[in-house]
Amino acid sequence: MKYVVRSRGDHESNVISQKIKNYLQEFQLIESKEAPDIVISVGGDGTLLEAFHQYNHRLDEMSFVGVHTGHLGFYADWQPDEVEKLVIHIAKTPFKVVEYPLLEVIIRHYGEKKSERYLALNECSVKSTEGSIVMDIEIRGELFETFRGDGLCISTPSGSTAYNKALGGAILHPSLASIQLAEMASINNRVYRTVGSPLVLPQHHTCLLRPIKEADFQVTIDHLTLLQQDVKSIQCRVAEEKVRFARFRPFPFWKRVKESFVTG
Repeated sequence: MKYVVRSRGDHESNVISQKIKNYLQEFQLIESKEAPDIVISVGGDGTLLEAFHQYNHRLDEMSFVGVHTGHLGFYADWQPDEVEKLVIHIAKTPFKVVEYPLLEVIIRHYGEKKSERYLALNECSVKSTEGSIVMDIEIRGELFETFRGDGLCISTPSGSTAYNKALGGAILHPSLASIQLAEMASINNRVYRTVGSPLVLPQHHTCLLRPIKEADFQVTIDHLTLLQQDVKSIQCRVAEEKVRFARFRPFPFWKRVKESFVTG
């Protein structure tokens, strides 16, 4: 088995990362930054997001596992004092693969500029660089509403506990193949009317955002912030690809939600 270890970069994470590498080398596993079978993230959920975007071109060939060196995360579920146990599992135990749905974002432009395709593990958010955004929201090819407000957030089920939750969105179990659309401070008056509630769309339902007027947009894909100009539309749907996580023990999602938001 080939592996790579990604560190958050702080002293503790670097020490633990080196310890993992030393242990895996003792088991004669091969380090490969180009084509790993397993990516071990040491840090927090942000570190795993960075690793995901580095390797999202080969998702069907590899799995992720996270060691957290900060707050308990939804992706980084192993603790620093469990490193030896984790390494033994990786070297000796056939692991279970759990797949979570991803968000596909396609940004199309006016003029000669080509469309751009992105995958998000957590969410995509759309904001204007100046003032409010005004967009038609189409679902399955039909106009649903015209939105005016601070912005929109489209999240995956596994990302529903992040920005989406802060916007009042629902927490979805990551086994559900769906995406969720949440509003940021919508304006409702005689001209603009929105449903005012998050929308959960199943697989094969496409959400299309069409700007009413020409404007520059700040589009964020997980931790990546992009300035987009001449935007014709932003298409969002459940991606065909999935992210794979290596599971060596039970990982109760609702227990993690409780620990993160209820009991501390």
